Amino acid sequence: MKPFILWMTGLPCSGKTTIVKDLQKDIPNLAMLDGDELREWFSPKDFSKAGRDEHNKKVAHLAKLLLNHGVPSVVSLVSPYIENRENAREIISAGDQFAEVYVKCSLAKCEERDVKGMYAKARKGEIKGFTGIDDPYEAPEKADLVIDTEHEPLADSANKVKDFLNERNLL
Repeated sequence: MKPFILWMTGLPCSGKTTIVKDLQKDIPNLAMLDGDELREWFSPKDFSKAGRDEHNKKVAHLAKLLLNHGVPSVVSLVSPYIENRENAREIISAGDQFAEVYVKCSLAKCEERDVKGMYAKARKGEIKGFTGIDDPYEAPEKADLVIDTEHEPLADSANKVKDFLNERNLL
């Protein structure tokens, strides 16, 4: 197995972290760089455009460090702007060992899945700059892989990722 980085992007509650946790059952030593956890350490509470850009760059550098040490990693991060994801690809510069994975799910379905009530708070104005509500999410135009978590079960989503990694000779 070669080290790799999957950069999973999608709306909050689209299923990014859930897919990674399922992948960790089958892929030894798979590191998950979860956006919610990393924000606590790297960029607490700065959801401005500049703050999001900086947070994404920090995560990209951390992912590159893991790649350079041979650790396969999945970044589970909203990364709402196309330029964030392009910057990550450029920072990491790993060719076929880097892939952008779009975890596609409608806003309505993400709101339905939201156990923390973040979307409801954003709609009430209690959370400002929430992606999908009052801050945009720019869906990838050329993702390396698209996973439709709204219309397929978790096992199918995880299997698509594993098939993709096998096709790239990374597993």
